[in-house]
Amino acid sequence: MAFIDYYKILGIDKSATTAEIKKAYRKLARKHHPDVNPNDKTAEKKFKEINEANEVLSDADKRKKYDKYGKDWQHGEAQEQAQRQYQSQRQYQQQGSGNFGGGNFSDGEFSDFFESMFGGGGASRGRGRGTGFRGQDFNAQLQLDLKDVYETQKRVLTVNGKNIRLTIPAGVENGQVIKITGKGGPGVNGGPHGDLLIEFNISNSTEFKRDGSNLYATETIDLYTAILGGDVTVDTFDGKVKLKVKPETQNGTKVKLKGKGFPVYKKEGQYGDLYITYDIVMPTNLSSKEKELFTELKNLKS
Repeated sequence: MAFIDYYKILGIDKSATTAEIKKAYRKLARKHHPDVNPNDKTAEKKFKEINEANEVLSDADKRKKYDKYGKDWQHGEAQEQAQRQYQSQRQYQQQGSGNFGGGNFSDGEFSDFFESMFGGGGASRGRGRGTGFRGQDFNAQLQLDLKDVYETQKRVLTVNGKNIRLTIPAGVENGQVIKITGKGGPGVNGGPHGDLLIEFNISNSTEFKRDGSNLYATETIDLYTAILGGDVTVDTFDGKVKLKVKPETQNGTKVKLKGKGFPVYKKEGQYGDLYITYDIVMPTNLSSKEKELFTELKNLKS
């Protein structure tokens, strides 16, 4: 596989800070986004490269491996594991033959051993293929609004230049991570692919507060309705409903609307509850007559 210079793709130096990487990525992503360049295959390819570069360089651990191993950064740990295994094997053999040296080896010896572990030509031919190593897991974040996860939906994500079809179950939680098996990095020496781990970042542009599958909201009612009772129309997540307010309702009274909350994750047709808290609004700009009537009420109560 040809070496891809992620720093060059983003137009930054190797010493670039996290903030500089983020700034460069955003600028280029806006410029080459498919929505801005419809039917432009060159822009589409460039956009994928920019995303891939950002995914690696914006992750401190991945960037460290990339800087150390270059194009083989995804298999760097596998190389080190193979090296440690070889050292242990050499030391054991030397001890068994009476040689209690440090188990050191030359670059050529390790190269032969590595080829025997991962396949290839040279001195290792004829030794057979060694143990396969699982590919690296990929991590991605998906930004959604609360309204986006009220119903199950399908999305297409682009991860490392590949389009992945994803079903997002209704009721997914903020910060929740789901795993897509086998959609990570390729395995080494015939080993299995890694997994794709997607973390959901869910913002909330609604008036509702969410707690699991339950929703909470505040409804303002006037003093007269609170005292005498009446009907109010309140918003739920999927429409409006009419509620009856009991006479002499106190400020802060909470009522439950069963089944009007948020979908329960991976339980089709099940919903939490919606809790409405009444906030009584006091009348203002009272007329002389209204003040007189309130005075009469006060005198009656006393």
